[in-house]
Amino acid sequence: MRGFGLVLCVGLCLLNLTERADCSDYIREIQQKAIEDNKADFGHWGHEPSNYKSWGSHSNRLIPVYTFGTLNAPDGVDLRSYTGKKSPYRSETELQRIYGRVPPDTLNDQAEYLDQTNLFQIQQAGFAKGKKYVFLVVFDGMDWQTTRAAAIYKTQRIAYTEGRGTGFHFQDYTANGTSQFGYMCTSPHNEGTQVDTNLQSVLNPGGTLFGGYSVSLGGPNAWTAGSDLLYPISGNKEGPIRHAYTDSSSSAVSMTAGIKTYNNGVNVDYAGNQVPTIAHLLQEQGISVGAVSSVPISHATPASAYAHNVHRDDYQDLTRDMIGRKSISHPDVPLPGMDVVIGGGFGDNRLVAGNPRKSTAGENFVPGNAYLTDADLEAIDVENGGKYVTSIRKPGVAGKAALQQAAERAAKEGHRLFGFYGVGKYAGHLPFATADGDFVPTIGRSNRAEEYEPADLAENPSLSDMAAAAMTVLSKNPKGFWLMVEPGDVDWANHDNNIDNSIGAVISGDAAVKTITDWVEQHSNWDESLLIVTADHGHYLVLEKPELLIQPR
Repeated sequence: MRGFGLVLCVGLCLLNLTERADCSDYIREIQQKAIEDNKADFGHWGHEPSNYKSWGSHSNRLIPVYTFGTLNAPDGVDLRSYTGKKSPYRSETELQRIYGRVPPDTLNDQAEYLDQTNLFQIQQAGFAKGKKYVFLVVFDGMDWQTTRAAAIYKTQRIAYTEGRGTGFHFQDYTANGTSQFGYMCTSPHNEGTQVDTNLQSVLNPGGTLFGGYSVSLGGPNAWTAGSDLLYPISGNKEGPIRHAYTDSSSSAVSMTAGIKTYNNGVNVDYAGNQVPTIAHLLQEQGISVGAVSSVPISHATPASAYAHNVHRDDYQDLTRDMIGRKSISHPDVPLPGMDVVIGGGFGDNRLVAGNPRKSTAGENFVPGNAYLTDADLEAIDVENGGKYVTSIRKPGVAGKAALQQAAERAAKEGHRLFGFYGVGKYAGHLPFATADGDFVPTIGRSNRAEEYEPADLAENPSLSDMAAAAMTVLSKNPKGFWLMVEPGDVDWANHDNNIDNSIGAVISGDAAVKTITDWVEQHSNWDESLLIVTADHGHYLVLEKPELLIQPR
């Protein structure tokens, strides 16, 4: 009977009949039918309208940037320091600094956009010019089109066709009139770099395809397509220009370390040399630093807040850097470690001998959890003389309450905080919330849908809970703090061509943003606080008939 009801509901929804159909979860039904038919009238991923899932990776689209606490701030903090006539893409000198060369068809004397590396400069300038609290929220994989699709669903109307948009807290919140909006280029230094993880060396500096951005081929802003639909995915091998699109590690490094690097590199330059991140620089000044994520703790984005490695998949070593343990990249003197690390990865024991990805983990990989060894977890725990109060997912224990209790203890006793959660059988990420707020995903590109047990929901905190716990600990430092928050599930949803999961991920990520702005309003102000909300890269969602994302009547 459910199958018949699904077909009936989808049919009524897509026909947009005047009488309301029983489509309370109509986005789920649209998604399922789109996968089954490989076509959807509302849109598709990739350049082929007749193929719903023709593309499942990233793109070289320009990406929105929302800032708070920046308008009319000192030069270097105000977003206008890097946009319009001050865009680095209008300057050969700036392009040479960013890319190490002037990429072909990239210099643009009409450019309005900034570069991703400018976000590092904003954060650095913020602290240098009086900011005490800086937040970097990275919606992994959320481009302008993904945000618009989610906003249409959330508001049940098409409220904008360009610009900043409306519907979400990060779009509508003004931060007492200090918020700004722009968009940036995320192209990497290069794609195709080969490395030796064991030796921590780059084998072919420069890779096989360089980065850059052609405004004519890619489009002048985040919402206007260019002349070549294959260009954003480096797909037109016969075209006049090809530029690499970024992965999550390269793009995160641009924001945390201020350099362009190769895809898969974590806080190393194109030749494999280690570079400091904003967190390292601030920590040297006595400022506390933290990172939280809805996906595993040492995935590309959170790892790029602090760790060093020539390859993003050397997860255990990346975690070691984040928690102050000796690693393949710091074998003699470990990094100091972050003050707060909270994320997923719990229960993911799939990376074992014989797994192809083990080669990128290196010869020192320890069988067991892919992200955290038992020995490292034991060593960092305050109960064993370590620096961290640890909060680990446990059977029958409410995740939100346990994490907050651990945070309060760490804050009271002057310890660090480490949180480790997730659903192990699904690579350790937090449960995916779908568009209607439940946790019942349907099939995507993989033709599989995740199914959660009640315990998966009860025993895990939300990303908002993680952010709140982090601020509980970090705010005890009178000198201030820096915090990265990653809603990482947007990326996973878009990789899976799953509009239901994608919308749900944007909604849950927006809730984490509001947790941050609520904290600022209660404990600080926008003169001494700075928040950047952005994405590391885009995917390639194309909205053909966005009105079909509105529930029919």
